[in-house]
Amino acid sequence: MTTTFDKREEGFEKKFAHDEELKFKAIARRDKMLGLWAAEKLGLSGAQADAYAKEVVMAEFQADHDIFKKIRGDFDAKKVAVSDQDIRRHMDEMLAQAVAQVKASG
Repeated sequence: MTTTFDKREEGFEKKFAHDEELKFKAIARRDKMLGLWAAEKLGLSGAQADAYAKEVVMAEFQADHDIFKKIRGDFDAKKVAVSDQDIRRHMDEMLAQAVAQVKASG
């Protein structure tokens, strides 16, 4: 016998799962956009830029989940003059764009 409480709990669980899926999609989209932005700063284009963007997306799945650290390290290695604040600002802006795109698409 299903109670009102059980139905509400099930509804909350479905909403949580849906929200987590949207969050995952938005972060992956943000990471790709950020990777393409960073690739441009690193002087990469075409297939190289796409490959770098994939590396940035995959950095999210590494042990430390730190795409900022990856981009900062890559910029430092290539002597690209972009501040930490500028990287973080782009991360925030691109996350906002990604969230809007994910909400609009589904």
